[in-house]
Amino acid sequence: MVEIFDVVLRAGRAGVELALFVLLPVMVVMLSLMRLLEARGVLDWLVRQLAPLLRPAGLTGLGVFAALQINFVSFAAPVATLAMMAQRGASPRHIAATLAMVMAMSQANVLIPMSTMGLAFGTTLLLSLLGGLAAAATTYHVFGKHLSDQEDAVDETLRHPVADDAKGVLDVINRAGAEAFKITIGAIPMLVLALVAVAGLRASGIIDVLTGALAPTLVLLGIDPALILPTLTKFIGGGTAMMGVMDDMLRAGTASVASLNASAGFLVHPLDIPGIAVLISAGRPIAAVWRVAVIGGAVGIALRTIGHILLT
Repeated sequence: MVEIFDVVLRAGRAGVELALFVLLPVMVVMLSLMRLLEARGVLDWLVRQLAPLLRPAGLTGLGVFAALQINFVSFAAPVATLAMMAQRGASPRHIAATLAMVMAMSQANVLIPMSTMGLAFGTTLLLSLLGGLAAAATTYHVFGKHLSDQEDAVDETLRHPVADDAKGVLDVINRAGAEAFKITIGAIPMLVLALVAVAGLRASGIIDVLTGALAPTLVLLGIDPALILPTLTKFIGGGTAMMGVMDDMLRAGTASVASLNASAGFLVHPLDIPGIAVLISAGRPIAAVWRVAVIGGAVGIALRTIGHILLT
């Protein structure tokens, strides 16, 4: 029993430290920056410039905004945009393309903190954009071509606070800080539970057995067997839980920065059980197309995975 409590306390300390000393400062800075750009109209201008270029890939102006949100805010940020698309009359085909894109891209709440661990931020971001566009285009033109593309009169105006004076700027920063704190505190339970589960699997020998069974095949494929643990954690517990496990492995020396960058294509994205659950909570029209979006998202992730392997 003493050993169990010791595992729980050590895992809890590691999870809280990662959340408060890595995730929170990064999220405060990035969210404040994004919200200020949003309030000053910079993001509106960027969306207007990009929307006509990305329309052939099945993305609308709101779809472009969702891409900016997942890459620079968090994986949960596009939920409000997806709900807005459904409420404003976007077609099921456009919604599916946008959802597939979001599922295939790297989420900021994992990408940015992991860049402090050695993850190549620029490369990951570039491949994220390419993978997201591939996911949207294949979903719109191939996997979702049976879906209706008839749209109602879509209002793509992005309503948000303005920051025209010092008080407005301070208000935006305070709200961004509160949002970052909420995201961080919400991540702590999953981080702690994931680290406790990982410690338990290690102590029981299950991970060693699984690694030993799969290692020969993985070595033939050029895959580091040490990635079994973060991969299982990612698809069951989500990206934040995977980040906690990978941080622990990097500190222990059981994973390297090279393997982290090589695996970022299939580890840093919201296409996992918790991610899908959160994204389809945006509403019934989004939940109705999730299966099609998952297939398109998988195409984008496959492209990202190949890119990371070739560039590492």
